[in-house]
Formats: sequence, C-alpha cells, structure tokens
Amino acid sequence: MPTISRRAMLQSLAGQALFAGAVRGQPSSTAAPRPLASDAITHDWPSFLGPSHNAVSTETHLTRELPPPLVWELEKGTGYTSPAIAGEDLVFFHRVGDQEVVENLHPETGESKWQFRYATAYRDRYGYNNGPRSSPVIDGTRTFVIGAEGRLHCLEVASGEVVWSRDLRAEYDARQDFFGIASTPLVHGNHLIVNVGASGGPCVVAFDTTTGTEAWRAGEWGPSYASPVPAVLHGRPRIIVFAGGESNPPNGGVLSLRPDDGTIDFAFPFRSRTYESVNASCPVVFDDKVFVSASYRAGGTLLRVLQDFTYEVLWTTQEFALHFNTAIHQDGYLYGYDGRNQGDASLACVDVSDGRVVWREAPQWTETFDQGGRERQAILSTARGSLLAVDGQFLALGELGHLLWLDLTPDGYQQVSRAWLAAAQESWTLPVLSRGLLYVMQNTRDILTGATPRLRCYDLRA
Repeated sequence: MPTISRRAMLQSLAGQALFAGAVRGQPSSTAAPRPLASDAITHDWPSFLGPSHNAVSTETHLTRELPPPLVWELEKGTGYTSPAIAGEDLVFFHRVGDQEVVENLHPETGESKWQFRYATAYRDRYGYNNGPRSSPVIDGTRTFVIGAEGRLHCLEVASGEVVWSRDLRAEYDARQDFFGIASTPLVHGNHLIVNVGASGGPCVVAFDTTTGTEAWRAGEWGPSYASPVPAVLHGRPRIIVFAGGESNPPNGGVLSLRPDDGTIDFAFPFRSRTYESVNASCPVVFDDKVFVSASYRAGGTLLRVLQDFTYEVLWTTQEFALHFNTAIHQDGYLYGYDGRNQGDASLACVDVSDGRVVWREAPQWTETFDQGGRERQAILSTARGSLLAVDGQFLALGELGHLLWLDLTPDGYQQVSRAWLAAAQESWTLPVLSRGLLYVMQNTRDILTGATPRLRCYDLRA
C-alpha cells in the first residue's frame, strides 16, 4: 500500500472531493448526551479562551475514548469563530451568503431559538474565507459580536433584539487589516474592551455595556488578531492588550491598562519587522509575568511587571514563535505550537525560568483512509494545532481536523488517544468545552466526504 505525504494527499483529494449543497440546514441530532457524573465540575464558556481567558478548563470526568459520540451538528457558513455558552444559550456567529448571522442555539440539541442577520460585503484579500473572525461574548442577559468589517452589536440573549450598535470602521476609521477585524472583545465590569486599532489612535476603546457609549480610549498602536485578556497584577486589576496588525512601518506590542479609565501603565514594543505580519497569539498572564509570542521571525518574550507597574524583560527567544495558537502555562512551563507554516510547526515545552526549550516534538502518524474505493495511507500531523488544558491533560485540535488527548509534562509528550473528526483544512478554531460537551468547528469542506463546514457537538462526559 503506497504511503504519500501530507501535501500530496491534500492536493490529490482536493480535486476529487464532493461538492456539497447550500449551507444552512436544521441541526441534525444524533443522540442525547450521557448524564453528567454527580461530582463532575463544569462551567459556562462565555468568551474566547473560556471562563479564565487562558484556554485552561476546570471541567472533570471527561472520557479519553476518541472519537467521542456525536450529539448534534449544524451546517454553518464561513468564519473562524467559536461559540459562547452560558446556561441554555449557545451564541454562534458566522456568515451565510452576503449576511453575517448571529444565532442562539440550545447547547445540548442545537435547536435554534433566534437569528439576527445583517448585510456584509467583506472579502478576504488573501483568499481565505469571508466570514467573521471575532467570537461572540456573553455577559449576563446580553451578547456582543464584532463582524469582519467592524460592525459591533449588543443583543439581548433571550430574544436577539438589538440593544445598541456601533460601526467601528465608520466612527473610528478602523482598518479592515490584513484579514478583517478579528480581535474578540473583553467584558470587564461594565465596560466592553475593544482593540479598535484606529489609524493614529485610539488603539483600545472601552464602551459602556449598557448604552454603548464610549467610556475611555487609549493608545496609538493599530489593530490585532490577539484578544485582550484580564489580569490581576500585584493585587490590582489590569487589561493586557497585544496590539499589532497592518501598519507601515509595522508597530505594536503589549499595553497594560487600568480598566476603570484606560490609563496606560506601560507600552512594550514587540512586533515583527515584516510588513505583512500580525500579532495573533493572545498574551498569557501568570503570577506577575506576561508572555507574548508571534511568528514572522518575532519569537517570544517574557516580561515581569514590577510593583510600580513598569516592566523588565526576563528573556527572549526565537525558538518559541507562536502563529495564532495561545500558549498554556502549567507549573512553570509553557506549552504551545511553534511555527508559522504547516511544514515547520512543532509542539514545544519551554521553561519559564530561562526561556529554554525543554523538548520539541512534531507529532506524526500514518493515517489510513479510502480514496475512490482504494485504501491509501498518508503521513499526517497536528501541524499548527491548538491546545486546551483540562482534566489533568490536554486536548489538541490539529489543523487538519484531528482531535487528540495528550499528556504533556516537562519530561515529554505522550499521545493518549486520537481520532480524525473531519478531513478539513483550516481547523484553527480552539474547541469549546462546557458541561462535558465539546464543540468543534469544521471551517472548510471535508476533502474525503465532501461534507460542508459545520459546528459539531460531541459528548465527552465519562
């Protein structure tokens, strides 16, 4: 049986895949999820990167058997967003035809409660899909979404009614940037923090969550593909923004902001010198430290925030340059996927005390599949994957649609289980976990089955 490379397999199958019909059908239910264990710890997932804003989940009692049972699936339009979940509400954001669509689904059945639509003319200038990139955020009775062209809406979670809206491109001259507006906003108290990235400033704007009025503005750097994260440093709340999108010459870096009025503690420049580059990996905050990383020969750096809210650089490295996945900090080590392209991506562990790469692996395996009635094999990998730390181990989603349980420690990498959920490229969206259910976004057509992009809900309850 011939074994072919990953690139050859993708090129071969892309020309033979089935072409599916028009998007968007009703959700297809397969089976009800298993009951939760009586002592299972669960949580909502109200925003990108989860309730703790760092891709670390406290959920427990999760099965290691893969593939997990499929609960329901929904054909979706274009986009790279992940859903937000609170209670019995799942808010999903995608594009269908020439409209950006926000909809509320039941998390366990996929049943649609309402849809809110508006027109969009966004086109990706590099040929990627034309859907939204910024994920929804749920805060109490309201949800917030930002489209690829900068349309910001606050909607009632229960009904989908518009509470208020802003047009960031028209009002702030916000740039469409290389791949559209993509940073997910952050709710902090009664403020919605948005990396607007207007030309010449402001970089960051806080809107009143109730009225949509501007509360404060800060900074002059441009937009970003990373999202703001909250922090508590030296006992005081802060917002950490990692700016850096289209600008000439390239600029951007870390901003530490006071959430009440936007006062900037410090601005640390960190950006590739390449014009066509972005900062897309979210900042990682732990103890009194902030780690940021970018591809395009930028590398990674660890800052220590001092008592007076100045900073010092602890170390920099070219050996841990994350493209768009976010590193995870565990017990003094960082784990993440280094590398800009599929072929040069690897999973690495970094000692935060000195920036040294403790180990590096490029997970690979031989995959057997059917192609036109013939059994074929290909050497595949996670490539530029994403990580979610949960239940004592890590879930990884590879960019070709593989889901893996991994055991990652400073001693090395071990695969616990693996399944190919969909033979779909651009599986770049971090999965969402809430109440033992895992939500995985298939962003492109399955090159083996022809299945269209879809949102799938899997049962991970043990």
